[in-house]
Amino acid sequence: MINVGFGNTVVASRILAVVNPKSSPMKKLKEEAKASNKLIDVTEGRRTRSIIILDSNHVILSSVQPETITQRLQPAFDPRTITLRADDPATTL
Repeated sequence: MINVGFGNTVVASRILAVVNPKSSPMKKLKEEAKASNKLIDVTEGRRTRSIIILDSNHVILSSVQPETITQRLQPAFDPRTITLRADDPATTL
């Protein structure tokens, strides 16, 4: 689990990208997610500093810098801590 601000967490393996919200394509992505009810705003009224894109096409708005979230992701994907699960279809046993 990765903290994305104000006690909100996301499953690290579901994150596809952490991006800066300032570009036009990201603004459009945010509007499309809002229109399709897939936008999750965890900024608590603060400025959006990063957009997190999940594998379920959900879009999360966070007030945490993209660099900070990326640093928090690093330990989550440390190969020494990954465990294989038998119920995970992506896992080959």
